[in-house]
Amino acid sequence: MGDPRTEKSEGPGGGASAPTITPVLVAELLPEGQRMPVYVHVIDHPMGRVLVDTGLTQLHPAVEDMDPQLTPLSEQPDFDLAGIDVVVNTHLHFDHCGGNHLFAGKPVYVQRVELDDARSEDDYTIREWVDAPGVQYVPVDGTLELLPGVRLVATPGHIRGSQVVVVETGGRPVVIAGDSAVFFDELDDPRTEGQRLIRALEPREVWLAHQHEPWRPSSGPGA
Repeated sequence: MGDPRTEKSEGPGGGASAPTITPVLVAELLPEGQRMPVYVHVIDHPMGRVLVDTGLTQLHPAVEDMDPQLTPLSEQPDFDLAGIDVVVNTHLHFDHCGGNHLFAGKPVYVQRVELDDARSEDDYTIREWVDAPGVQYVPVDGTLELLPGVRLVATPGHIRGSQVVVVETGGRPVVIAGDSAVFFDELDDPRTEGQRLIRALEPREVWLAHQHEPWRPSSGPGA
């Protein structure tokens, strides 16, 4: 699988049956004058391959002020688009759903309230990317077990329809959190309901969409 990084999260001992998580860099943005990476994450599970968020695949006038530099999944030569079984959107802001169209016909799991907001609120996202042809959403209300040991958990805060993916890897869980936090200090000192919910899970590490490395607890209940 094409990935500019080689680091993976896996269960103790790296057992073949333990899910693994691989971050894939798909873009860089320039909000407020500072480069910010955009990552999606692949969960390799014995029962299927899950993609968490889809990044961007094209430029759009609405976000040209962020000077997007793109490496879309569709242009990464070793990334197997057809090998993805399930897609999860942590939320539907443009940099998390811009590649949804690549997975037409595959189930795309998103919180129901988030889908409603993305379709109804002005200046919320790029709406044509949300409802691209062939995209098939599966609305979720709160918590859902997606696969054994992989569950979706609603984490309101960044926006009211945010969700994270919690992966059991044989010890403390790993969380793929999208934008539930953007910076590490938001998990060091949780400020929103969603961030507090993440810390209450006592995760071993938390992958964020806009950080190169995972957050790991150094103090508090997750230590």
